Amino acid sequence: MLKAQIVPVTPFAQNCSLIWCDETMEAAFVDPGGEADKLLEAAKKAGVTLKKIFLTHGHLDHAGGAQDIREKLGLPVIGPHKDDSFWLDQIEEHAAQYNMSGLRCVEPDEWLNDGDEVTLGNITMQVLHTPGHTPGHVVFFEPKHKVAFVGDVLFKGSIGRTDFPRGNHADLINAITSKLWPLGNDITFVPGHGALSTFGAERQSNPYVADRVLARG
Repeated sequence: MLKAQIVPVTPFAQNCSLIWCDETMEAAFVDPGGEADKLLEAAKKAGVTLKKIFLTHGHLDHAGGAQDIREKLGLPVIGPHKDDSFWLDQIEEHAAQYNMSGLRCVEPDEWLNDGDEVTLGNITMQVLHTPGHTPGHVVFFEPKHKVAFVGDVLFKGSIGRTDFPRGNHADLINAITSKLWPLGNDITFVPGHGALSTFGAERQSNPYVADRVLARG
């Protein structure tokens, strides 16, 4: 069974997810954006064995702690899609602009593509390429437990920004409606910031992508 614990990191209060298979106790971080020591302590308290690092996209608050954790534990960094390489290469530059220390550039061991699968213990997650917020953004979907780790594609009551370099609003709306909605209204999603929600709830009330809003468009 998939287990998850959210550990907020960085001044942006980014939801880093510590996930693990409760049969093998093998664990991974989804989007370790910083504060590596805090994250490693959370994993220690959970009694899990870290095996992998998964990245949804290349922004500093989602990927800035990956290199430190990789160096300390020798873990592979998996994801995002290669179109986000320019973001990963600029983490330290952007961190300096925000006066954030300790965040580092990182080059993944494996890039991901739409339709790929990633494993953790006895858990298999599907990879969906969901550009718009960033060009190489991916979502990790675990169908058995009906949960998706969506990074900054979708939030409770909002959607990801598209005013960053190579962001695209039309692409983001398309990714949400063509990649996420078909997974089912009962899917719980863990966003990059803020509270959890379900796809069904957002289709009802999200002011950007609710069905009735898009129908008017």
